[in-house]
Amino acid sequence: MISAQDFMETLELQVLVPGVRTEWDVRTTDLNRPGLQFVGYYDYFAYERPQVVGKAEMSYLQSLGPEIQRERLTKYFSYDMPCVVITRSMPCPEVLAELAQARNVPVYQASVVTTRFFVSAINFLSSRLAPRVTRHGVLVDVYGVGVLITGESGVGKSEAALELVKRGHQLVADDVVDICRVAENRLVGEAPEMVRHFMEIRGLGIIDIRAMYGVGAVVPTKSIDIVIHLELWRDHKEYDRLGLSEEYITILGVKLPYIVMPVRPGRNLAIIIEVAARNWRLKRMGYNAAAELDSRLTEMLQRSREEEQSTST
Repeated sequence: MISAQDFMETLELQVLVPGVRTEWDVRTTDLNRPGLQFVGYYDYFAYERPQVVGKAEMSYLQSLGPEIQRERLTKYFSYDMPCVVITRSMPCPEVLAELAQARNVPVYQASVVTTRFFVSAINFLSSRLAPRVTRHGVLVDVYGVGVLITGESGVGKSEAALELVKRGHQLVADDVVDICRVAENRLVGEAPEMVRHFMEIRGLGIIDIRAMYGVGAVVPTKSIDIVIHLELWRDHKEYDRLGLSEEYITILGVKLPYIVMPVRPGRNLAIIIEVAARNWRLKRMGYNAAAELDSRLTEMLQRSREEEQSTST
């Protein structure tokens, strides 16, 4: 459900005709421009979307005679639509306002041009309608890379994030991360408003990162690029030492690189997480250190075989 008040305030709209409903059952991020409907074509009418009246639609309406204009708009408002937005600060025709009020359809006015309003409204709807999930973990921005740190309670997630903040990186969320899918392959995380900027450190309690380190130490939202899972070191477990094979985890249908990082005394987790973020950026640019080393070893072995064969002959 989309809040009518949230829609109006976020997109900076002016109310021309108030509506009764406080929420709309909008299920798509698209909008509809009713030019074809004003002409009389209703074989396909996306009435369930917010309706946007731009300069072209308004010019056509004003070109109609009073009787035809009322007839077309009466048919138009017979459908149960969430709202009508008139762009470019254009005035609302009296008959449109009258019929909208009779059907309890709110009419808003936007000061921006239609194209710009479309972009803002689609971004708003994409954010509000995105699939969401809550995960236990810490989200930090490390060199522009969104790193989601997961692991059992007490393993050291918050301490690693605190060290990263001290090293100049930014905290997004501690302990609870709200994740939403804003695109087919993009996740964005944020902290719940109640605990935003706060961090729990065992032995100290709750601290306010923004008050302690300044506004530059926190960021409200961040895309999630990699997931690092912290676990206590197990002596008999084989950990990846080369990095030739990559693991992935799927969250809300999006596949993310997944790194299992063993924790034991003496390991500086913050530095390792920094290196993991830098290494991820290098891989995105096409450079893989493990693959490069493997290529060099293969080339060296190949040269050794060729030398042995030439010596034997």
